[in-house]
Order: sequence, then structure tokens, then C-alpha cells
Amino acid sequence: MTIQELYQSIDGDYEQAVRVLRMDKLIDKHIRKLTKNGVVEKLIDAGDSMDPTLLFESAHAVKGVCGNLGLTKLAAAASEIAEEFRPGNPRTLTDAQVSERIRGIAELYAKTAEGIGRYGEG
Repeated sequence: MTIQELYQSIDGDYEQAVRVLRMDKLIDKHIRKLTKNGVVEKLIDAGDSMDPTLLFESAHAVKGVCGNLGLTKLAAAASEIAEEFRPGNPRTLTDAQVSERIRGIAELYAKTAEGIGRYGEG
């Protein structure tokens, strides 16, 4: 599987990753790290506590990492959580709605991690 085929299989934006990271070698390096760095898992765990600071910080980290990698759906979903818990922003979602959004992030991430796993085997 090529890096482009990986991006097709996980519904990522390969061109976005190229704009940020510039070369396949760097995209490959960083996409492989995603499943090992625990950034998404921290967001999922933060959803259990509903700690506003943890939710903001972890969602902001996911947004940045995934945005740079061209994982636009994950980045957008994390951005919604980051903005919900950004200091000074009024809350617009209930805790139940936040939990639902985080479950959606977990599902998107599971599909992405599965694709990265298949890519890593090739």
C-alpha cells in the first residue's frame, strides 16, 4: 500500500499533508507515530472526566496533529471540542453532547488507526 492509498482508505487529505510536511518520507514518519503517541487517547480519556482544561488541551493537540497530517475529519471534530472548552468561550453543548462527539472521534480514530496498521504491515 502506498501512502496515497492509505490516505484514500482512511478518507484523509493527502494533499493537505503534502502542503504541511512537504514530502512522503515525513508524512510516513508522522502518520505511523499517530497510533503510538497517545494524543487521541488522551482526548478520549479526558471525555470521561469532563475536565474543561484537559478537554481543551487534548482536543487542541488532536486538532493540530491531525490537521498537519491531513486527517481533516478528525481535526474538525477535535476543533469543535477545543472551541467548546476554550477558556472564555461560553459552553454550547451539554456534557452528553460532548460525550457523543468524543465517541464519534473515537470511531473515526479507530478507522484511521486500522488503516495505518494495514499500511505499516506493507
